[in-house]
Amino acid sequence: MTFSIAARDPETGAFGLAVTTSGLAVGSRCPHARAGVGAVMSQHRTDPRLGMLGLDLLARGMSAEETLAALVAGRADAAWREIAVVDNAGRTAAFHGSEIYSLHGNASRDGAIALGNILADEAVPGAMLDGFFCTMADPLELRLVTALEAGLAAGGELGTLQTAALLIVRDDPFPWMDLRIDRSQAPLEDLRALAMAYAPAADGIRQTAVAPETVPNNAEMVRRHAALIAARS
Repeated sequence: MTFSIAARDPETGAFGLAVTTSGLAVGSRCPHARAGVGAVMSQHRTDPRLGMLGLDLLARGMSAEETLAALVAGRADAAWREIAVVDNAGRTAAFHGSEIYSLHGNASRDGAIALGNILADEAVPGAMLDGFFCTMADPLELRLVTALEAGLAAGGELGTLQTAALLIVRDDPFPWMDLRIDRSQAPLEDLRALAMAYAPAADGIRQTAVAPETVPNNAEMVRRHAALIAARS
């Protein structure tokens, strides 16, 4: 009951993932990415450990196909899993377990892969890629949201969406953007609004982590704090 997209930006090397579902808190379970390494999406009967293990395998130099093969090899529970991998060369791979009883599938193109399960229409993955690649002038975060919106317009999943997430990693061991709509009547609309609100501040927030001494103090906050201290004196 989930559809998603994972992609590598060939211009910057950033990895971006976006996912939506009728379940709760999808961002805490499905999307995984590591800067300079790759991206893994674990869904259907989700096992977050597969995402973490997949990133470790990619970090060892395995390709997307090799990583996927290692993730499912010898696992009795692999039949319940749906997995997508993007490696640092933009190669992609996908796996759909035999116990996925619903309409499911994937589509890939130029460093991006879209997939889903319990879909309302088999056209959903392809529509997501079309949405993603038809908005090349937009920033990565909005292209990812557009992909989800295109998937929904093509039929989406059989359930009613209530959660969505967006994850982007660039150059650091922490995400550049990690946004989650954990329960909403309009999760994609909310995710787009949140991404647009957060993006202008994202570089500044990163700067506070890597070089806090270079971030100027907020003059208004300094003034208000001084006034508060003076009032208490």
